[in-house]
Amino acid sequence: MTAFELIRALAHDAPIGIVVTDPMIESPGPTILYANAAFGRLVGRDLADIVGHSPRFMQGRETRRATLDAYRHALVAGERFHGYLANYRADGTKYRAEIDCRPLRAADGRIENFISFEREVIRRIGRPVGSAAGRYEPTSVSNDALTGVLRALNVFEHV
Repeated sequence: MTAFELIRALAHDAPIGIVVTDPMIESPGPTILYANAAFGRLVGRDLADIVGHSPRFMQGRETRRATLDAYRHALVAGERFHGYLANYRADGTKYRAEIDCRPLRAADGRIENFISFEREVIRRIGRPVGSAAGRYEPTSVSNDALTGVLRALNVFEHV
């Protein structure tokens, strides 16, 4: 079983959006090779309308260029990206996405794919916190078995 097949099996019913892309960063890439049902619900699209397209379809007027540049820089360097973007659903509604994207490497070290974990977050009410991670909280929290695995992988955690 390949890493990609394992991810597909584990991610299918995960409560957070999980997307696997090819490693091509330059436009028109990357291309989405797999997206789970939670991602489809997050972006308001059928999976058939997601797979084969670039994740850029979610960007819009208020998607910050500086954050996209930091995201791209991390991917080009083969590093993890963790950050927040204003994205847009199929119906045009804006939402704040927390994204944790990591390279998936072959045994020889080359990047074969990128895997991205995504969830909707909302701005916390009250005193601002110093880091971006402290300004947002997830819109929903899951207690399913996969959540513990994601915590062990430090998904959505700054390391």
